[in-house]
Amino acid sequence: MAPGHALRTFQRRVRQWRAQHGPPREVHFPQVREPGQAVQLDWTHADELGVTIAGAAFGHWLCHAVLPYSNWQWAVPCHSESLLSLRIGLQATLWALGGVPVQLQTDQSSTATHTLDRMSKKRGFNTGYLALCAHYDVEPTTIHVACPNENGDIESANGHLKRRLKNHLILRGSRDFASEATYAEFVGKVCTGANLLRQAKVAEERPRLRPLPATRFPEAEELTVRVSSYSTIRAKGCAYSVPSNYVGYLVQVRMTETELSVHYAQAEIARYPRLPGREARIDYRHIIASLVRKPGAFQRCLYREQLFPALVFRQAYDRLVLLEPKRADARYVQILALAADTGEALVAEALSTLLREALDPTVERIRARLGTVTEPTILAAFAPELASYDQLGGSQEVSA
Repeated sequence: MAPGHALRTFQRRVRQWRAQHGPPREVHFPQVREPGQAVQLDWTHADELGVTIAGAAFGHWLCHAVLPYSNWQWAVPCHSESLLSLRIGLQATLWALGGVPVQLQTDQSSTATHTLDRMSKKRGFNTGYLALCAHYDVEPTTIHVACPNENGDIESANGHLKRRLKNHLILRGSRDFASEATYAEFVGKVCTGANLLRQAKVAEERPRLRPLPATRFPEAEELTVRVSSYSTIRAKGCAYSVPSNYVGYLVQVRMTETELSVHYAQAEIARYPRLPGREARIDYRHIIASLVRKPGAFQRCLYREQLFPALVFRQAYDRLVLLEPKRADARYVQILALAADTGEALVAEALSTLLREALDPTVERIRARLGTVTEPTILAAFAPELASYDQLGGSQEVSA
């Protein structure tokens, strides 16, 4: 008997023995669904769709919601499984639906819950999540840990939605979109088309939905933080630089799922796109004045890698290290200062030209390429007016 055939025979007999003599298997019990009672919400990875935004790969999730009774659904592309994306996804769902079910059901992810007792592993709802539910007067509920079958409707619908999106992308003839907003509009149209097939049961749900509030819950998260001596703030575990003149001041931070802005006295002082992970976002323009005075700090700076605004700057620094290691840091800092003063794109272009021509990327050569060589300023000799001092002392004359 061939080895493969013998293995399959053995597996078949084990399976038969388990059916006849093995322990009872877990049984899942179907539940009665009531119209307007609940909405289930979950996130699902959508990288498999192969969507690109302006030609760049768009790694994303779908925040997906389903009404178990009618299978009415809505989905919103998002960057992460977070409370901010839940705010956006839930509110888009409820306003597209036109009402609020009695319950909101999620899994036990840290977006909605946190551990209350490490010994018993008991979990409770997060404050921000409860505030969102209170705004819509919806009752928060969760499934048990490691029991995705309790969220069976949304778990099944995740796969159906992605298959539907794949088919519509094929019909569209392109997976590239001009912007994230255009892609979100496409996903909404696909959901709208799917919901047309469920209108009969949706009509039973709508009379039992609670009315929407007068306004939406804020989709941005706001907090007040102090600027550290590093000229940075921390938000969601990530460091962001701000102009150094705000060191020690309290500033207001406004975070959405896609970007973060920093404000002082109602004026915006910094803005960054939010990216996955916790890599620091440092703008060299914010700290260059101090770095010019202390170039020795560059070598072991925690954020050194963020001080190469483009690949060509890193290549220029490596060339300076080979040329004169002991002065490389100070010379590179001068290049950064020049970029801050005259424009990063212009300096980057000059660096690229110098490196292609195998010339040392010194500040002097960059200035020559930019045509910004200036003569030293000669200050006129100071000649004070003694009469002005008389005015400071009233009518008294200056004694000889």
